[in-house]
Amino acid sequence: QLQLVESGGGLVQPGGSLRLSCAASGFTLDDYAVGWFRLAPGKEREGVACASSTGGSTNYAGSVKGRFAIFRDNAKNTVYLQMNKLKPEDSGLYYCAAVRAFYRGLSPDAYNYWGPGTQVTVSS
Repeated sequence: QLQLVESGGGLVQPGGSLRLSCAASGFTLDDYAVGWFRLAPGKEREGVACASSTGGSTNYAGSVKGRFAIFRDNAKNTVYLQMNKLKPEDSGLYYCAAVRAFYRGLSPDAYNYWGPGTQVTVSS
């Protein structure tokens, strides 16, 4: 059974950092493009960061560029999202997703395997 499970969310003060992890089981991520998405109250789900199956190609939403970094450790079958200089507007439910392809970009519709999400709250 293919599964993705996120971890690492929590409450952090503005300006702080968090690292989210997404562990895959039941399949190997080597042949899968991956992405991180977030859902905030009253907003549509948006793509935050994505990476190709090799990790060599990445893309970020404009609102997080320069603050967030996606990277993957295929040996550990895990994808990470390093989030720095967090802002209250970064709060939301963060999901990781995967699709068997080299690269698929930031559109949620392009991904077919999803984790249950991990909550990130940025507040003082």
